[in-house]
Amino acid sequence: MFRQASFVFLFLGGILFSSSFTHPDAAEELTWEAWNSGYPRGIKEKKIILVDAYTDWCGWCKKMDRDTYANQEIIKKINKSFVPVKFNPELKQTYYIDSTAYSGRELHAMLSKEYSTGYPTTYFILTTKNKIFINPGYENAEQFAKTLDRIVAAAK
Repeated sequence: MFRQASFVFLFLGGILFSSSFTHPDAAEELTWEAWNSGYPRGIKEKKIILVDAYTDWCGWCKKMDRDTYANQEIIKKINKSFVPVKFNPELKQTYYIDSTAYSGRELHAMLSKEYSTGYPTTYFILTTKNKIFINPGYENAEQFAKTLDRIVAAAK
């Protein structure tokens, strides 16, 4: 009986000990919000709102999703300081700022300050400073990490 109990104890102890070495830190995930939930949350929490303006047909948008937004360093930076919002101006949807309703095209024009920016375009809304920074085009993870750092510094 003692040998069986010792074996079970050693077996369970070995499993517990080895499991602490076989599970690396879990990867962080980036959870995108829709405009109508992310924008008010960013305002309420006084966080920078990162708006990824994309379209379904945009190849560079898909590349940025696949390569840049999937990068763990980028995910950590965004999760720490931003409220990430996905925004497709071509969708037939109503977007709200406070109680004012906008179409996708109207919101896109307002965010872009009427400039033609193309896709992808990343907008950074600094909620505590009433500023919008426009970052048109694709950026790889290394470039985008620097952009995120500059935006965080500008928000201080």
